[in-house]
Amino acid sequence: MVEKTDRHVLSALVMNQPGVLAHISGMMASRAFNIDSLAVGETENPEFSRITFVVRGDRKVLAQVRKQLEKIITVVKVLDFSNHDYVERDLMLMKVSTGVGRRAEIRELVEIFRGRIVDVSPGHVMIEISGQESKVESFIDLMRPFGILEMVRTGRIALLRAAAIVIEEPAGDRFPESSAAS
Repeated sequence: MVEKTDRHVLSALVMNQPGVLAHISGMMASRAFNIDSLAVGETENPEFSRITFVVRGDRKVLAQVRKQLEKIITVVKVLDFSNHDYVERDLMLMKVSTGVGRRAEIRELVEIFRGRIVDVSPGHVMIEISGQESKVESFIDLMRPFGILEMVRTGRIALLRAAAIVIEEPAGDRFPESSAAS
């Protein structure tokens, strides 16, 4: 029986110090784990950053990724959101050619998708849109006929919903005292 390959959202709480991302991405590359999406940012506690990964693989691949991440000293905690209720978002900026008489049509689509036009020039508009990956992908598909000039995306970010909070005790001395309140 062939096991299904899925996309998994993992969240790693890491110490906020130089080289952590390079160490983690090097480990992933050396073991041939492909990262579909990656977002990194400081948390509510400036001593920590959260890295949100989207990786593709079966349960064995996912277990191996988690195991390898948890071995890294600067990684405090790893959560797999796959079996939990969570909120995810992807942020995108896109420049779209406005062409002759198309600005109103583009503006209408931006409003339907609850996006914003954040910059206007004679030949294009810049659009900001955020939401689930499927929403962003659908918007991209609708904008292609207008002419996408440039586009950038943040990668997926995610947090567990309140009802899905998983309380895990930190392993030994790896969890600094100052983070107890966070």
